[in-house]
Amino acid sequence: MIGFASFAALAILGLGMLTFFADIDIIAVPGLDIWPGIVGMVIAIAVFSGMLWPVLVRERPHFPSVILVAIITVIAHVATVWVSALLSGATAVQASDAAAQLVTRGSSAVVLAAALVAAWIAVALRRTQANPPRWPWERNEEE
Repeated sequence: MIGFASFAALAILGLGMLTFFADIDIIAVPGLDIWPGIVGMVIAIAVFSGMLWPVLVRERPHFPSVILVAIITVIAHVATVWVSALLSGATAVQASDAAAQLVTRGSSAVVLAAALVAAWIAVALRRTQANPPRWPWERNEEE
């Protein structure tokens, strides 16, 4: 659960910071609305969660699997933006331009970094078998 929430928060925050500090739009294709970007991010979050789940089910998950989770998440994000742009009525050129802007303007790098960090956190917590924090009086009852 922490991986899912971390990825969603880091990706959305990172994309917002990219647009603010670089003073660019994530997708700036004439005639294309915001829905392909929204659908792309929702699917990226779903793919990230779906790819991370089998990794975390293992007793001691391996950190290198984080790289595969992040790469597949980015590919799914770009592909979903391209497909949803086509489904929203854009031409193939407009859809390809939108997907290319994700890569060339740094949005894919932000999603990749967010996926790497969030998956690493989730794997690290699973490997250490971290438990939720408890108040001191809650710990005394269990002893």
